[in-house]
Amino acid sequence: MKLKQGSFLWYLYLDKLYCLLSVRNVKVLVEYFHLLDVHHNNTLNDVLFYHFLHHVTNWKRRQIMIVFNMLDWNAMGEIGFDQFYMLVCILLAQQNHLEEQFIFRHSRPVFELLDLEGELRIGADNFHMYNFLFNIKKQELKELYHDFDVTGDRRLNYKEFKLFTIFTMDKYQERQKAEKENEKKRKKEKKALLKKKTHQVNVSSKQSSFTNRSESRI
Repeated sequence: MKLKQGSFLWYLYLDKLYCLLSVRNVKVLVEYFHLLDVHHNNTLNDVLFYHFLHHVTNWKRRQIMIVFNMLDWNAMGEIGFDQFYMLVCILLAQQNHLEEQFIFRHSRPVFELLDLEGELRIGADNFHMYNFLFNIKKQELKELYHDFDVTGDRRLNYKEFKLFTIFTMDKYQERQKAEKENEKKRKKEKKALLKKKTHQVNVSSKQSSFTNRSESRI
C-alpha cells in the first residue's frame, strides 16, 4: 500500500514509538472526518469510505470493502470516528514501515479486528484476508502457527497472538540494530576512503610542486 502523495494523510505524523497521532493531529483528523461526513451522522457509510480510501491510497475496490467490513464489526453499514482513527494509524504505520511496531503496541485492538467471528480465536484465513494491511509474509505466517499455536487447534487465542507480537518486535529491533550498525560501518568506510583520496591528492600535489621547482632551477 502507498499513500498518494499530496493527499491529506501524507501530512500527518505518526509517533514511531507508540504508533499514535499527536493531540494536534487528532484534532485535525476530527475536522477532516466531519468534512467527509456529508450526512452529519458522525459516521461514514460504505460509499463515503470507499471514496476516501480511493483518494488517499492505491488500494483496489475489493481491498477497500474488505477493510470496511472488518471495521464495521456490528454490520451497521457505517463506521464511527474510533474505527476511522484506527484505520488512519494503520495506514500511516504501513507507509512508514512500522507494521511490527504497530501490532506490538496495539495487539489487543488488532486481535479484535482480526477476530471476525468474535470467537476469541484467529485462524490463518483471517491473516491471509488482511495480509495487505499488516504485510505479514507467507513464511512468517507459517512460522506463526507452527511456533505460537500452543493449543494446536490451528487458531491463535490472544495470549498466543501476544507472544507472536513480542517475537516479531524483537526481530524488528534486531533488524533495526543491524541496519544502524551497517550504516555506521558504511559511513566509517566512506570516511576512510575520502581520507585516503585526500592524502593521495596532497601527495600528488606536493610531487608536482617539487617537480616544477626542480625544473625551474634547471
